[in-house]
Amino acid sequence: MADTAAGPVDLVILGGGSGGYAAALRAAELGLRVVLIEKDKLGGTCLHRGCIPTKALLHAAEVADTVADSAAFGVHATLGGIDPAGVARYRDSVVDGLYKGLTGLVHSRGIEVVAGAGQVVSPTAVAVGARLIEGRHLLLATGSAPRTLPGLEIDHRTVIDSDDALALGQVPASVVVLGGGAIGCEFASVWRSFGAEVTIVEALPHLVPAEDEASSKLLERAFGRRGISLRLGVPFADAKTTDRGVTVVLEDGATIDAELLLVAVGRGPVSAGLGLERIGVTIDRGHVVVDPQLRTNLPTVSALGDLRPGPQLAHVAFAEGILVAERLAGLDPVPVDYVNVPRVTYSHPEVASVGLTVAAARKRFGEVDTATYHLAGNGKARILRSSGAVTVVSAQDGPVLGVHMVGDRVGELIAEAQLITNWEAYPTDVAQLIHPHPTLSEALGEAHLALAGKPLHVHS
Repeated sequence: MADTAAGPVDLVILGGGSGGYAAALRAAELGLRVVLIEKDKLGGTCLHRGCIPTKALLHAAEVADTVADSAAFGVHATLGGIDPAGVARYRDSVVDGLYKGLTGLVHSRGIEVVAGAGQVVSPTAVAVGARLIEGRHLLLATGSAPRTLPGLEIDHRTVIDSDDALALGQVPASVVVLGGGAIGCEFASVWRSFGAEVTIVEALPHLVPAEDEASSKLLERAFGRRGISLRLGVPFADAKTTDRGVTVVLEDGATIDAELLLVAVGRGPVSAGLGLERIGVTIDRGHVVVDPQLRTNLPTVSALGDLRPGPQLAHVAFAEGILVAERLAGLDPVPVDYVNVPRVTYSHPEVASVGLTVAAARKRFGEVDTATYHLAGNGKARILRSSGAVTVVSAQDGPVLGVHMVGDRVGELIAEAQLITNWEAYPTDVAQLIHPHPTLSEALGEAHLALAGKPLHVHS
């Protein structure tokens, strides 16, 4: 039956992941009546099968690396092994704590959560089982799911996706990671720290190919030192299941035998089977087409997050959820600037960036200025036994256009880099700021000092 007693709600949200629940929280805060439909758990992929559990695994991997390398710090400790069940308990405790906090927060805002798979039946209504929920506006926030390549079947045993990888009850002896993007590099990093033999296969010439080329090369060298094998610029051809696992065949004829093949070639939008074609929502290759205010071609329907074309990042979805809620409440929100969104790959070492790469900046502006500060000269990096670099690119006699960093914990520096880039600071503006010593943040200051023409701990 339809919800008719109190009339239509203000906003019906299909999907309770990062963007969906952010929109619900902000809309409720602004006085709108909200119904949030979720077929699994509040928090979606990021909380339960993505950002949070993978980063918990990466921290466990960091602990393992620290113990294994303890003698370098004058501490004699022995890594007795990895307890997968114990790691899983730690990971799940992090997820469960955040999930309980989120459910309590949503309840406290008076948001009704409906459990079940929703079907869009009109531009203002969603059916969940026998219940019809009508609203003045509909927000599509159904997210994404792991993709594979044509002809490559994921059997969830020897050929797995990232969801399967999180659910593994043991550390594989050997694994081939197909895809050198953020997901592939993060799992490769974890498994190598846990003792697995790891090979990454990437059809493009570099790891994390969306990043600045210098950052990619630094990560490749670091992975090489860690014993991670790389096959770059060689496309995948086939995978054959064997008694011992899987044999991966590359287009150059090379074969790689491993216990597991992780398919990490990206994620695709969850748009099929929702009824969107029935109501006439414009879709392009599975993505829902939206304008800068996240409106679809139907005036009562919006879409956000991984469902629309663009960066698939939880923090982008948070911002988009707030934008939609504020627009529906009559405010005039500023569209998301997707170019200047910070990005982090949480491998060991980390890769973090914001703004334009050097190549993209040159393509757009012609000649640009760049400065690179290597972490070998940074006191805190030396203490952490970390290596890498910070590169800043700016327009000539103009503002900073991008910041690119590689090194342990550099993801914690990206917030400052985001402010520099988004507020269009000039290198001279940042050069006069004092960074505390000894911290990794000094690397940002040093790079800007060099770009401003007054390098300190840099050979001129």
